[in-house]
Parts: sequence; C-alpha cells; structure tokens
Amino acid sequence: MRAIATRVTRASVTVEGEVVGKIDEPGLLVLLGVTHSDGREEVVKMARKLHEIRALRDEESCATTGAPLLVVSQFTLYGSTKKGRRPSWTEAARPEQAEPLVDEVVAELRERGARVSTGVFGAMMAVESVNDGPFTLLVEV
Repeated sequence: MRAIATRVTRASVTVEGEVVGKIDEPGLLVLLGVTHSDGREEVVKMARKLHEIRALRDEESCATTGAPLLVVSQFTLYGSTKKGRRPSWTEAARPEQAEPLVDEVVAELRERGARVSTGVFGAMMAVESVNDGPFTLLVEV
C-alpha cells in the first residue's frame, strides 16, 4: 500500500459537478493506492502512519492537531513506467480487492478519531488543492 500525502490549506473532490468531499482548513490530501499483497496489516499501518505522520507545520500531525484528511483512491500510484511510453497497471489491485481496503483505511482513521472526507471509488474525479509549502511525501507500508 502506498500513498501520496500532501499538506494542503484546503482541498476538494468533485464528481459530475458535485463536491463529494472537501476540507476547508489545513490538513492532508491523501492519494491512496493498493497492490495485490495488501491486507488488514497494511490497512492498520497506513492509517496509523497517515494519522501520526509529522507532515503539518511545526512538525505536527493530524493526530496531534485534529487536522482533517481527504482520502482519494488512486490506482495509478502502482503504474509502472519502466518500459516504453505506456504505463503498466499490473501491480495495482483489482477494484474488487482495492475498494474494501481503501474503505478500511478510512474506517481505521475514523476509529482513531480522525476527521476524514473521501472521493468516490472508481469515479472520474476532479481533485483541487492548495498545497502548503509545497510539502508532499510518498508513504509506503
């Protein structure tokens, strides 16, 4: 499981002209990808890491500040560009495996007390964000 976590001052996800998820204050925009070998162990580790990672200003985390997270599924994080010009998606988990795991990460974050908004799995989404810094991390478990 891997994620791109970006510190933002605000972010939103729009599907078919409707805002489906947003954060209107400093927090993290998280693009989350799942691979074939991911399971419950990776879910718990990723949720903990995203909640506790010291990526906010003054080396704070969402856990210490109560800052929100906007989690968006992103299978393309497992795209490979090693050969040719066309990305390969063979390392990305199939939707029937990935969607429940993305949902579990969101549920685990909420269980930890995090405020979480989401996109819509599998939808064509317009993601807008105002990056703070910019400060972006690749998070892998």
